[in-house]
Amino acid sequence: MALSAVPMIPRDAVITIEDNTGGTPLKATVTYEDGDFSFDPVEEGYMSTVILKDRGMHYAIRKTEEQDLSFTFSAHATDFSDATEKTLWDVVMKTGAFASGVSTFGSNADAWTTKLTFTVEATNYGLSADHVVTFTKCRCSISFAEGIPGKFTIKGMIFNPSSTISVT
Repeated sequence: MALSAVPMIPRDAVITIEDNTGGTPLKATVTYEDGDFSFDPVEEGYMSTVILKDRGMHYAIRKTEEQDLSFTFSAHATDFSDATEKTLWDVVMKTGAFASGVSTFGSNADAWTTKLTFTVEATNYGLSADHVVTFTKCRCSISFAEGIPGKFTIKGMIFNPSSTISVT
């Protein structure tokens, strides 16, 4: 299949965050976002490398350890917490509608983690499938800034990227 001639733009994408509840996971679709989702630079195999030198001259490159990767995005603030509606605050803090959520590290995990999926519409532009990037084990933080509009900024650490990142 040929490469798409249609570039990705913010209105093509959707971000969802969900827990690990069996059957029907708790899931929040991010609304009112700026289209500024980004994640750290990645290397082949999600492994960091070291360049070895002999008297200042490169002679080898070796994989050393799994990369520490993160992502970030912002969204307009409309609600902090709600007992039934799935807000960004609640999905990050495991409160409100996410209070009973199950961590993607398992039901006995000490720390709350979630799955983030970034989906870019492509079938409307002639491709056979949408583009999807999935991070299955993320520890998120949230910050708030007052303004017109008020904004949340979500930052997430991606655990075990070599086995938990999927790109299709």
